[in-house]
Amino acid sequence: MGVTVSAEASAQGSRTTTPFDDLADFVAIPRVTALRLAPDGSWLAAAVQTLSADGKKYLTSLWRVDPGGGAPRRLTRSAEGEASPRFLPDGSLLFTSKRPDPGADPASQDGGGVAGLWLLPAGGGEARVIAALPGGVTAAEAASDAGTVVLSSPVLPAAGRGGRDSVPDGDSAADGDSAADGDSAADDVRLRKERGDAGVTAILHESAPVRYWDHDLGPDQVRLFALDPDRLREDDGAKPEAFAGLRDLTPEPGRALDDEAFELTPDGTSVITGWQLWHPAGQSYAELVMIDVATGKRRVLLSAPEYAFSGPRVSPDGRFIVCPRETQTTPERPPDVTLVLLGVNGAGPAGEAGRDLLPGLDRWPAEPAWSPDSRTVYFAADDGGRRPVFRVDVATGEMTRVTGDDGAYTDLNPAPDGRYLYALRSAVDAPPTPVRIDLTPKEAGPDAAGPVALDSPGAPLALPGRLAEVAATADDGQPIRAWLVLPEAASADHPAPLLLWVHGGPMGSWNAWAWRWNPWLMAARGYAVLLPDPALSTGYGQEFIARGYHDWGARPFADIMAVTESVLARPDIDADRAGMMGGSYGGYMANWMAGHTDRFKAIVSHAGLWVLEQMFGTTDHPMFWRPEFGDPLTQPEMYEANSPHRHIEKVRTPMLVIHGNKDYRVPVSEALRLWWDLSRYGVQAKFLYFPDENHWILTPGNVRIWYETVFAFLAEHVLGEEWQRPPLL
Repeated sequence: MGVTVSAEASAQGSRTTTPFDDLADFVAIPRVTALRLAPDGSWLAAAVQTLSADGKKYLTSLWRVDPGGGAPRRLTRSAEGEASPRFLPDGSLLFTSKRPDPGADPASQDGGGVAGLWLLPAGGGEARVIAALPGGVTAAEAASDAGTVVLSSPVLPAAGRGGRDSVPDGDSAADGDSAADGDSAADDVRLRKERGDAGVTAILHESAPVRYWDHDLGPDQVRLFALDPDRLREDDGAKPEAFAGLRDLTPEPGRALDDEAFELTPDGTSVITGWQLWHPAGQSYAELVMIDVATGKRRVLLSAPEYAFSGPRVSPDGRFIVCPRETQTTPERPPDVTLVLLGVNGAGPAGEAGRDLLPGLDRWPAEPAWSPDSRTVYFAADDGGRRPVFRVDVATGEMTRVTGDDGAYTDLNPAPDGRYLYALRSAVDAPPTPVRIDLTPKEAGPDAAGPVALDSPGAPLALPGRLAEVAATADDGQPIRAWLVLPEAASADHPAPLLLWVHGGPMGSWNAWAWRWNPWLMAARGYAVLLPDPALSTGYGQEFIARGYHDWGARPFADIMAVTESVLARPDIDADRAGMMGGSYGGYMANWMAGHTDRFKAIVSHAGLWVLEQMFGTTDHPMFWRPEFGDPLTQPEMYEANSPHRHIEKVRTPMLVIHGNKDYRVPVSEALRLWWDLSRYGVQAKFLYFPDENHWILTPGNVRIWYETVFAFLAEHVLGEEWQRPPLL
């Protein structure tokens, strides 16, 4: 079907230039990453990521977005950036930032680069720092009525240990004094200085886990602190010292609070949080606990070894808690997720699992948000290549779909008057944008009028093509759907080369915008991009996930090839020029496909799993895989059946292997072994290695190099062009 490169370039040349034609323009597009509604509903605080002045990193600033649709206004603009907006009841804005305190003695600021907690007054004026800790502030939450603030910060385990009494799990108590009155502050500062002066970076582990995604865990541990209300009042000129005005609520948490979200009751008397319990063998589950803000006493609300509880949300009337509950993976079944409800004061004893709020929903709910009258919970869930918003009546369990087939929603913010729901909406063909959803009844069905996009940085974007939805039937009769990105020039006269792109997870879905894995950059260069949801994908029910649960390679591979062959038969697709790529689980599938088909001219494997037994023993998260795959010493069958490396002798397709050294989820040892195996079997291959990147490639310069290398590799093998090594490599 050969379309020559020159004809293809000519066909592309007539279209309008977009930000996807030049990588410098693409990395400079502003990106909205979070959204928070003010208590009175008058404005939205948006976190917006932009390129730094030197172009070497991304910074996050806070913007004011008008719910009525007016022009957005930037609120913060420090060189260090600001993030995590949270409101106090009076409308003052809390945020975290590594910016230096302008009123502090410069000699006292060591430039350690840790974030403090800042307050921007509701009535205007300069932001000021209200909490500064040696380990930085990782998160902060405020009580919706009382304005009580609790924050989290990593603290060295020995700090203040002598002044506290240990209490068994499930019944913890603090002494009620501010940490500044004891030894915690002095100890933490002293110990950090002594480690630095001695050149000590070692960490002693006595239980799992030891790493998380891209960073080492320890030696410090995340603790929760209650902030003295005096710190929120008008600045009296005093500058907060380390731990000043903070009360330690969790003196010896171990690794219980790593990556756990927390929320306060509206009256500020209690904080609700997930609490990880780790077993010696490396398995864990998360309880839901309540911690008294005045005393630090901890009470277990929900605890069952077969479940993990996380992300609690307290109703505005303070009576109920809703939170996601995930079943633990077992050899027989994949995980499942629902929302459970419990009373704040009437919770059952430890061991209960809460009332399932969605017993008939065969989808995975996420991001619950309460209506202002505490009668309804809104949530989002993957569904057939979308992520719509639903609502459930707490009393009756009646569930209603709020939005139509129009995208993927996150950051749900119900308005105080109950009329609107504000959220970030994205889609495969639209970046995250703040929207206003009318919740009033409509005769035409859910979201009849459609969400109203609010003016925000970076949107809308002109795209170099169009989006279509396609489907096929797998060999077992299961319908398989996918998105197909088509360049503008694609037609029967000018068929486009195809690039198959498999998503990560594996329990995920192509249903939202992706900055990191962006198909429109490929469309701008003339490729059609196929984005399938095979077995193991979310949004199609538990049985669809279970189809590939013990069959990571063969079952999803068959699904993918069914829809790929269907698309390759289209007249606007060039069946003789097809490439394949994927990252994480998509990288695993790239490696699997390399040993099972010669259909593709080139394969790009980013952060791909290669030797399963090796990977499951070196990843930061072995507890995820072992319950499914079993013990490799006594149950090697699944490892052997699903490991791509066992098919190395069949690999003939040229491969580009990509990996970051700081990737702890899929360790770089997978790429090193893959590269060696490809080399010793004589497979044409290249290895793009990033010494200081992680599972994703995040710095702007490396993002550009990543795409430049992928473009050049695909151009050589799929388009038949001469290899052009990126100049900076």
